[in-house]
Amino acid sequence: MGVKQSGRGGAQQKLLAFASLIVLVIGFSLASPNFFQVSNIMAILQATSVNGVLAVGVTLIIITGGIDLSIGTLMTFCAVMAGVVLTWAGMPLSLGVLTAITTGALCGLFSGSLVARMKIPPFIATLGMMLVLKGLSLIVTGTKPIYFNDTPGFTFIAQGSVVGELIPAFPMPNGVLVLFLVAGVSAWILGRTVLGRYTFALGSNEEAVRLSGVNTDFWKIAIYTLAGGICGIAGLLIASRLNSAQPALGLGYELEAIAAVVIGGTSLAGGRGTILGTLIGALIMSVLTNGLRVLSVAPEWQTVVTGAIIIIAVYADQMRVRARK
Repeated sequence: MGVKQSGRGGAQQKLLAFASLIVLVIGFSLASPNFFQVSNIMAILQATSVNGVLAVGVTLIIITGGIDLSIGTLMTFCAVMAGVVLTWAGMPLSLGVLTAITTGALCGLFSGSLVARMKIPPFIATLGMMLVLKGLSLIVTGTKPIYFNDTPGFTFIAQGSVVGELIPAFPMPNGVLVLFLVAGVSAWILGRTVLGRYTFALGSNEEAVRLSGVNTDFWKIAIYTLAGGICGIAGLLIASRLNSAQPALGLGYELEAIAAVVIGGTSLAGGRGTILGTLIGALIMSVLTNGLRVLSVAPEWQTVVTGAIIIIAVYADQMRVRARK
């Protein structure tokens, strides 16, 4: 029941995505001297850290043939719960970090149970969770942001730079290191563990896996739980970047994350995908957004371009699926 996470088509898609990333970087660098500066490159990487972590989490779910529309609001809810523990309760930083990750994992477990046990379609189950979590974030905070001004070390999670202390000329934010760590662990799980094998197997042929005697419900719930915990990490990163938990934030992040996943070669039909491809896709989205902003393109047109990229990515995925049939 071994399922390869990438084949010839997957490798070609990653190469195409990487080539697109290089073309975008070169194009924006030629269009504006302000683009290819250390400060701007660091800003792109910082932006990629949040979307990239979210994209890594949803990659696991999409490979199973599912979808999760709640990752953006789940990220926000995890940030809010960290704020409640750290700011309102005055607990240590480590407990706040644990709270965010645990909150994400529990919400992921609940979403996975809706999909696996209650057989609710992933689109509907996670759409409902998206609205529930958005409402809970507003209820818990009273619609007001929670600030972390009195929590020493919290902003260091994403804004500090361990690398910069060692190499002053390359002040890479800690958030990027967290992204690489999450991506590395997730890639190891997909490629080296039983959970990874079942992730691909569920997306390739869930019924065959079930008939072979595997408890598919258990593994599907485990995958959603892991993805939820990863969203909790994204919640910590965005709260650390903003030095606050913004309860109205979150909507729209799921679209960019899913677009990054598809651009990176993960199929919405399930059964194939890689974490490396997702990272490339996340970088493409960040470079595109940043480049348009540097060129002073109006925000509304930036939104139009992002939407067009999503449509093109999904259409390309459909073409790949049809080509394999």
